[in-house]
Amino acid sequence: MTAKEIITKNLKIALKKSAFRVDDFDVAHSSDPIHGDYTTNVVLKIASVGKKNPRKVAEKIIKNLSTSKEIEKVEIAGPGFINFFMAPKWVCQQVGYVASQDAKFGASKTGKGKKVMVEFISANPTGPLTLGNGRGGFLGDVLANVLGTQGYDVTREYYINDTGGQIEALGQSVRVANEGKEGTYKGEYVGEVAKQLSKSDFEKGDLALGKKAAKIILEKLIKKTLKNMAVKFDSWFSEKPLQKKYVMESVITQLKSKGFVYEKEGALWFASSKLGDWQDWVLKKSDGQYTYFASDIAYHLNKFKERKFLGSIDIWGADHGAHVGKLKNAMKVFGYENRLEIIINQLVRLISGGKEIKMSKRLGTYVTLDELLEEIPLDVARFFFLSRSPGSHMDFNLDLAKEKSEKNPVYYVQYAHARIASIMRKAGRQVTEGKVNFGLLKSESEQALIKQLLRYPEVLEEVAGDYQVQKLPTYANELATAFHNFYHKNKVIIEDKKLMQARLALLLATKQVLANALGVMGISAPEQM
Repeated sequence: MTAKEIITKNLKIALKKSAFRVDDFDVAHSSDPIHGDYTTNVVLKIASVGKKNPRKVAEKIIKNLSTSKEIEKVEIAGPGFINFFMAPKWVCQQVGYVASQDAKFGASKTGKGKKVMVEFISANPTGPLTLGNGRGGFLGDVLANVLGTQGYDVTREYYINDTGGQIEALGQSVRVANEGKEGTYKGEYVGEVAKQLSKSDFEKGDLALGKKAAKIILEKLIKKTLKNMAVKFDSWFSEKPLQKKYVMESVITQLKSKGFVYEKEGALWFASSKLGDWQDWVLKKSDGQYTYFASDIAYHLNKFKERKFLGSIDIWGADHGAHVGKLKNAMKVFGYENRLEIIINQLVRLISGGKEIKMSKRLGTYVTLDELLEEIPLDVARFFFLSRSPGSHMDFNLDLAKEKSEKNPVYYVQYAHARIASIMRKAGRQVTEGKVNFGLLKSESEQALIKQLLRYPEVLEEVAGDYQVQKLPTYANELATAFHNFYHKNKVIIEDKKLMQARLALLLATKQVLANALGVMGISAPEQM
């Protein structure tokens, strides 16, 4: 049981004894050790509802808290926060538990039996993957990893938009590129694709030509980049089957039966405004063509109704932000609104020398992921992209990314792992000799390091709940800082054998947790640097 779980359990018992009812409350890790190891806002929740004095509420809760070997001290702070200080003796003993768990430390069965999909990247097969695709790609991959550690049955899916107007435009672009001209899609890759098409391909219409070109782009460009990114998908779902008339008509019929479809100017509309949207949206155009929105509804009904996913986490680019409300409203009509989560990735700028790099040498329009990965290692790219909340705009500092020193945050974390490995090599057989007395790990830096280790399962649980993957690189950096602080204040290989054994055990546990945290981000944990 984690420290957070221990505190939550004790609080629930105290609340019941105090006759306070509160539906939910937070127990959070304290940012400043002066205010304890954990803090809770339960007092403010109770006081705001019942108009009670926060101080008196806190005093009553503390009075009813049972004595605990895990919790040393409890204090009231500010307008009604309760701060918890974990007992040093209990903290010490957790090192053995962490070490015994090895690579399993942090894993949970919370999501056991829950089938979820993470659908990400899903870029149109009309060109190479770009920086924005990289941000969503690494986010989706790592979020799927985290959910897997918590026991969820996770499927990674790439939705292939391989029909419609953009594919026809690709066909037109390839056709004119074959004639030495530029079309809607520009860049060297269009000409390269044209060279791989046969004479008979060019005798077909733009849509058929575009479909053939899209297949080449998917197989030869996109999947190659995904391999460079170390991103794998379990499922590739084509839009083509959804565009079949009977599928589209079934979607429209179901929406119509629920009173959410009407005809206007020869087109069929989804009455999204009935559910609070600012406007309604076309499902079927006056020329009989079905919209991308209609196929998107069909796709998500396929996820939930046919394939029985309990949840889908869709990761979209910033240009799709306006489509969130209407799709969620469509799912609400079918009772699936709580199954769909959409994460919007904001834009990425590549910065070097304080200036934005806008142009690609090979494409003339944008920087591809392959170009970025030619400049920096994959580990660095992953760490940097993961370090910012998807909801915030990102400046990717190429100069810092190229830095091969502790100034670079990923090297700072990896160096902590490599340094511990070096200490273990120097210690040799002494690492495993004798029974360990963890109670000797009493110093402030030792306690701080252990407490950071104990946070790892909590961080995984939080990310699995709120999808804020940037918490992982933040945690890894804080753990590395705690280790470096310990290292500078304490010698490890010393004459006091018992203390040395305890410190070596602590470092083994730290090395393992660093490897676990880096591993879930898809980043290597080097033994030497």
